[in-house]
This record gives sequence, structure tokens and C-alpha cells, in this order.
Amino acid sequence: MQAIIMNLYLYFPEDKTEYIPAFIWMFVFFIGAFLTWRFVIKVSKKEEEKIKELERKHSAE
Repeated sequence: MQAIIMNLYLYFPEDKTEYIPAFIWMFVFFIGAFLTWRFVIKVSKKEEEKIKELERKHSAE
């Protein structure tokens, strides 16, 4: 019974070319995640510079 239930969730195609679209989409999402990560870092550094400038102005007063 357990083998039947597990076969419902696991699907390994005989024709391995069915994996190609999945790998393409995985690559697309990986690139998107990487670009988003770099964008967040870039924005974070700009915000850090703004905060440092505000701290300098505030401490000078």
C-alpha cells in the first residue's frame, strides 16, 4: 500500500528529455534570484551611505 502511495508523488520519466524544460526554468529562476540578490545588496549599500552621511551631519551639530 505504501509503495502505491509513494508512486503517486514520484514520477521519473523514461524519456529524459522531459527534464530539459524543468532545467531551463530552474536556470531562469536562479538567474532572477541572483539578480534580485545583487539589487538588494546595491540598494542596501546606498542606504548605508545615506545613513552614514546623516550621522556625520548630526554629530557635527
